[in-house]
Amino acid sequence: MAKTDQNRCVPLGQNRTVSRRDAIAAGLATTGMAFATSTNAQDATSPPAASIKDDRKSSPKRYRAKKSINQWAFPYPDRMSLRECMQLAKDAGFDGIELNYDLDNDLSPNASNKELVGIRDLADEIGIEISGLCSFLFWPYPLSSLDASKRNRGIELAGLMADAAATMKVENLLVVPGAVHIPWRDDHTPVPNDKCEALAREAVGSLVKGAEKKGVSLNMENIFFNGFLMTPMEMNDFVDGFGSENVQVHYDTGNISMFQHAEHWVPILGQRTKNIHFKEFTKKGTDYSLETFRPLLDGTTNWPAVMDELEKIDYEGYVTFEYFHPYPHYPEALIYQTSDSLDRILGRI
Repeated sequence: MAKTDQNRCVPLGQNRTVSRRDAIAAGLATTGMAFATSTNAQDATSPPAASIKDDRKSSPKRYRAKKSINQWAFPYPDRMSLRECMQLAKDAGFDGIELNYDLDNDLSPNASNKELVGIRDLADEIGIEISGLCSFLFWPYPLSSLDASKRNRGIELAGLMADAAATMKVENLLVVPGAVHIPWRDDHTPVPNDKCEALAREAVGSLVKGAEKKGVSLNMENIFFNGFLMTPMEMNDFVDGFGSENVQVHYDTGNISMFQHAEHWVPILGQRTKNIHFKEFTKKGTDYSLETFRPLLDGTTNWPAVMDELEKIDYEGYVTFEYFHPYPHYPEALIYQTSDSLDRILGRI
């Protein structure tokens, strides 16, 4: 390079002077073009970043199960109507909502067939499925109670629930078949295990023919707190004993997680599982009550393992978040948080 003055230079083979600023700019431009060429070549051989699944964000696999949420997660009926609950579930991205049958709400023995059909029509209008019916009435009126009046009332209510499900074109009815012990009630006399099983078989057996005629599936739920059907093998034996396609299992992941592991039950129950509660549990605590259940993902459940086992049995039904404590402030937050958590568990993000 030939010298001129201190601010200008003449490159070799060029007879026009170029300012130092222009020379630097030209160099940077050349470097940028080379970098861009290199980057483009790399991009042509590498998959787009968006296609690479990050298991810190979501399951790398996409599962077929459908998202649902139980009505107990909503502040119903004190602060939200049935319509508002359904609409919020739809807005939050749920495929279905599980409704609760009680003695005094929209879905109760007092509801007429017209009103029950109206609930079905409301769900259709909003565009959300009713994933099943559930009820807390199996606790004050256990199907295995030693008190015949309570037991008979429980059987009567279970029949009314099946009728309501059929009227609303809802396939799934959760049934608590019996209870040795009910720790949160002081009016339940403990039932010997063999007596509990005999009474539960008799009670459920009385409901089977009606369920078959109505096209309703009576799904037995596993619950550790009631001291009955404590292993998947016992559950299978109980369900298979009825010899009916209308007696199946409503599997609850949280209800057995106190001493066992949710993923272990799935392959043993197999195709009997007709509906599922995704209930989060933490093994870190010692409070064995309803307070031990947590918002989804805030616990110790191995969700990837649970989903892998469900995929092996080709489960395509509903996974329903069940939680008994609507948030006292801004209750919509729990609904949206749960939807997001289920999206991550199911690999929808």
